[in-house]
Amino acid sequence: MAQEPAVPTYDALMWPALKAMKALGGSANHDELLERLIEIEKIPESVQNVMHTESLTQLGYNLSWAKTYLGKYGALENPSHGVWAITAKGKGITEGEVKRIPADVRRLYKAKKEPGGKEESRGPDQEAKPWKEELLGFVTAIKPDAFERLAQRILRESGFVKVEVTGRSGDGGIDGVGVLRLALLSFQVYFQCKRYKGSVSPSAIRDFRGAMVGRTDKGLFITTGTFTADAKKEATRDGAPPIDLIDGDQLCELLKSLKLGVATKMVEEVVMAPEWFAGI
Repeated sequence: MAQEPAVPTYDALMWPALKAMKALGGSANHDELLERLIEIEKIPESVQNVMHTESLTQLGYNLSWAKTYLGKYGALENPSHGVWAITAKGKGITEGEVKRIPADVRRLYKAKKEPGGKEESRGPDQEAKPWKEELLGFVTAIKPDAFERLAQRILRESGFVKVEVTGRSGDGGIDGVGVLRLALLSFQVYFQCKRYKGSVSPSAIRDFRGAMVGRTDKGLFITTGTFTADAKKEATRDGAPPIDLIDGDQLCELLKSLKLGVATKMVEEVVMAPEWFAGI
């Protein structure tokens, strides 16, 4: 049985993460940072494709931990939702100092421990997202034609009209077509929706684009999995019709925002005020 490729640990990713952040101009979201880090470190596709969960690669998970430790140390900050930025401290830090960050952070913040003395296994970026894994479990369990209908509903709820599911075999992976209207303009968009429990490769993007040629210049690829860095590059390759990508994480966010199979509840917290009674 082949052994899984070794994925760099979170502490080994901290210095590359800082280099990638600088190369991106000092700020980036998670996907941008991951893509540039892969490029700078020349991380092979076999390592990129090792999965932590169905919708999250091990490399992405470890990078989340790296960002969190850099943030606690003050080398990165998270000023707005989803976007990280390098601080003045982060710009001046040396590689030797970075190697000491894990021990320094544990000492300063007394990292929580699980029973048995192990550090918590969930990355802080994922602590608020366990619902996504559960939701993707439901989505991947439905039949292929039901998933196509789900994609159809998502597009309609997002402003598309004339959305049709074709699902014809031998059609290059095209599952449907819809029209997106923007003010005075409208665009015909072909879409493919596939339930993956891993990463979509660039060859799948090329096959989809080949099926689109001569029909439309707009394509949308929806998956429950992830896209490799090379697949993302292929989707936006110069001289070729661009293909928009929606991975499992974005799919969950869409379902939540559109309230399709996902509901949010406000929890009431009752707080006592003993001083009020003391003043009677």
